[in-house]
Amino acid sequence: MSVSARASVASLDFVALAKEFPGVRALDDVSFSVRGGGVHALMGENGAGKSTLLKILSGAYRPSSGSVRLDGIERVFGSTAEAIAAGVAVIYQELHLVSEMTVAENLLIGRYPRRGLLLDRAALRAEAARLLALVGEDLSPDTRLGRLSLAQRQMVEIAKALGRGARVVAFDEPTSSLSAKETARLFAIIRDLKARGHAILYVTHRMDEVYEICDAATVLRDGRHVVTHDSLAAVTRDALVKSMVGRELTNVYNYRPRLQRPEGLEVSGLAGPGLRAPVSFSVKRGEVLGFFGLVGAGRSELMRLVCGAVEPSAGEVKIHGARLASGSPRAAIRAGLVFCPEDRKKEGIVAIRSVAENINLSARRSRLRAGLFLDFTWEKRNAREKIAGLRVRTASADTLIGTLSGGNQQKAILARWLSENVRVIVLDEPTRGIDIGAKSEIYALIHELAETGVAVVIVSSELPEVLGISDRVIVMREGLVAAEFARESATPEAVLRAALPSGSSVSAAAA
Repeated sequence: MSVSARASVASLDFVALAKEFPGVRALDDVSFSVRGGGVHALMGENGAGKSTLLKILSGAYRPSSGSVRLDGIERVFGSTAEAIAAGVAVIYQELHLVSEMTVAENLLIGRYPRRGLLLDRAALRAEAARLLALVGEDLSPDTRLGRLSLAQRQMVEIAKALGRGARVVAFDEPTSSLSAKETARLFAIIRDLKARGHAILYVTHRMDEVYEICDAATVLRDGRHVVTHDSLAAVTRDALVKSMVGRELTNVYNYRPRLQRPEGLEVSGLAGPGLRAPVSFSVKRGEVLGFFGLVGAGRSELMRLVCGAVEPSAGEVKIHGARLASGSPRAAIRAGLVFCPEDRKKEGIVAIRSVAENINLSARRSRLRAGLFLDFTWEKRNAREKIAGLRVRTASADTLIGTLSGGNQQKAILARWLSENVRVIVLDEPTRGIDIGAKSEIYALIHELAETGVAVVIVSSELPEVLGISDRVIVMREGLVAAEFARESATPEAVLRAALPSGSSVSAAAA
């Protein structure tokens, strides 16, 4: 899977970069180098400055001071077009592609081949096929992008970058929604880019990936450069985590046993889209129930049925023994059943509204004055208390939530539901794209909720997370409940074996 003939080795240097926003210094005198022929991890907690640095590299932001050097030449990009023209590509977690357009149209957008004034469709298809071959993707150039899987769309994004002559490629949380097989394929592409002399910057919170794919690492904290390790072989994981969070994290999951009371949530014979057979389960008040499964197992589809986001075809849900009206998120919230969805940017937050508005969005209905007017005094106090209590990093309560890091957006979503009278909380991938320090804080909050008698359901594709935080684990496979484990018997091997399709082996999945 060769992406190109070997070019000269690229180099990328960040020189005394600083970036200020009103009330916030997002980057402060950051300097480090990324050498071609290697993969360089960029690490740090949410809010450390990683996203700001990537946006400066991509030309989306201009630095307040400092510069970027490509192959020794100082550059300050005034736009993303300038960065692309200079050979820089940033592959973001939210891909910049158009679902309604074809693969070919996405690959060559902005530089379509023409015959006179007309689009040369034959040349467009031929060039698209060439670019797809660079990443080993066997797709028809005429396929609508919206029909592709996330992994396929990511390969299209990479092919587009290579077609524009990118020599510096930055990946932002590229595996957050990929299966193990898709991740392995992505890593093969990255290793090929590395072998061709590209300079690769890799942003992730997943420590296993850092040690599998990266050669060096730089850690940022609070917008400042903490350390650069030129060789990860000499750095322990504990030391790397400590440099990220500034403290020891001896017990990331914060698990402790607690009193469990009668059922808080009862699901009986629930059926609907994404499930191959009716599902039944219950969660006690004070219990943390983990759901594990591979991509496509049906976990998220089940939770949408439970929380009323999708109308079930059969079955019932009870909260504290009372039957819940099906297919009504509003009824679920009023009954004390709340849902933090997997895609927080699209479904969890209102990006163009403030942190305070997002926190108060649901509970304000029960705080109206005379049943008609917003209680601004309560809203300001509630937002202030929740921001402080959950340690949401924001310049102020009035800051647009869309400008916050992923971890802080997630905390704000949790703050919204903690403003309600919560009886049951369903968390779908609650720590995806979140740094280890913020993860530890969210795990502690989950256990605090359980200790108050809240029934907690956590859905995660990260096996260590499910095993580390749960009292009990349910495994789903291909739209069915495959197994259930008590905490004591939920070993990684047993859980993964239950999650795999028939005929697969645990060792093959790990490879």
